[in-house]
Amino acid sequence: MSQEFGHHDKQVYKLVLTGGPCGGKTTGQARLCSFFENLGWKVFRVPECASVLLGGGVKFQDLTQEDCYKFQENLLKVMMQIEETFFDLGHNSTKNCIIICDRGTMDASAYLEAQLWEKMKDENSWNNVELRDIRYNQVIHMVSAAKGAEVFYTTDHAVRAEAPELARRLDDFVAEAWVGHPYYDVIDNSTDFEGKVIRMITAVCDRLGLDLGDRLHLNSKKRKFLVSRIPEMQELCLVSTETDGSQKLELPENRTDVCKLQNNFPSFQDFDVVHDYLATPGHKNQARIRRRGQNGTFTYTHTIRRPKINQQRAEVKMHISSRDYQILLQQRDEKHYTIIKKRRCFLWNNQYFQMDIYKEPCHPRCKGLILLETYTTKTGDDLELPDFLEIEKEVTNNLEYSMYNLSLKEGFYGKVTTKEESLKGKLVNGTSNGETPSVNGNYINGKVNILMNGDSLSGDTHNGHSCGKVYGESNGIGSGRSAIFVDK
Repeated sequence: MSQEFGHHDKQVYKLVLTGGPCGGKTTGQARLCSFFENLGWKVFRVPECASVLLGGGVKFQDLTQEDCYKFQENLLKVMMQIEETFFDLGHNSTKNCIIICDRGTMDASAYLEAQLWEKMKDENSWNNVELRDIRYNQVIHMVSAAKGAEVFYTTDHAVRAEAPELARRLDDFVAEAWVGHPYYDVIDNSTDFEGKVIRMITAVCDRLGLDLGDRLHLNSKKRKFLVSRIPEMQELCLVSTETDGSQKLELPENRTDVCKLQNNFPSFQDFDVVHDYLATPGHKNQARIRRRGQNGTFTYTHTIRRPKINQQRAEVKMHISSRDYQILLQQRDEKHYTIIKKRRCFLWNNQYFQMDIYKEPCHPRCKGLILLETYTTKTGDDLELPDFLEIEKEVTNNLEYSMYNLSLKEGFYGKVTTKEESLKGKLVNGTSNGETPSVNGNYINGKVNILMNGDSLSGDTHNGHSCGKVYGESNGIGSGRSAIFVDK
């Protein structure tokens, strides 16, 4: 497709995420945002204007036909002005920039009769080519859960109360509104939601021409490794931070012994990441907030893990504001330590890696802990790992290394208290806690029972990968959320 570049000769990509009610736009946007931030792109998120205005007390049943017409007209004008603000920022970005619009201009036509839409365009000198084809680089339609994933369709949204039948009709109207855009992709419910999100991200990367190996393959699994050592910073001298945020390494003078490390270590993006678990009633729900950023600029995410539905666990994720983050921080669970990490993201041999370097203050078990993660279809030794890192072992299915357990102050399963103890494979409650740990002696038919504070939680393990279905957006702080149903 044609490329669009900003004032600093960096790419500017304008993407619309649209779809029917409960299609997973909110979670899709959050996942897409994190994905491109990890690649070193600048990401802007244009909020859904309809939710902002409807959240102010507007009720369509109280409006006359004329009121509805003016509301849609003003809504479209506000949307376009807000978009232009972000488009201008994108063109001034010193990094490659993706601008993710939560719905776009043509969505308005789905909520108006055809003759009224034509009237509105005539009165404002608008036309479909400019509104639909020229304005955005790509449009992705996330099909409503009401079409093919009805069990996951919900109406617990601040401004959504459509019955499934109406949701299906609205989905059709919105989909038809964008027909004709030169780069239009429809993401249906033919897979579970994890697959749906991966297909959505893949569609964007394909249009951009990004080659990320097998990371976005539908059969890709998350694999996790324990790193015992990385190149010391005194061995590799940081000489510059590029305008796009990446860092380049140079061999210090009179040091020939670290040449191999210097030659192999790729450019990377470092992020400061802070996780806090929030107090929830019982252990059926887990809630956490995350602050993630660079150079003092942060994004904030609120995640809730819910009980299983149809043998799949629900995970609700949404972006929140700094103010909402501070409010939620007051609900921090005192049974958990704050998890503080430096997250290093890099590409090596066409494989995308994230490396979490745990920082103090933390539980003794986390001191010096470094975990490397990647998504891949490769199994066993087929996955080639970075040769400049000292990898101790794979811990993909090892629950000792789940962030929830690492953050617990007490009641850690197996009573392992330090990283050194956890690596010895010592017997705990009569069972080994080595590569495939037993938890309180229970590891039966692929299921692990975790006993914490007297409560029992059970769940399936599937190569450490979260996969399943997410459909639905629910009410919360700020705009809506989407539910991810995961097997874990």
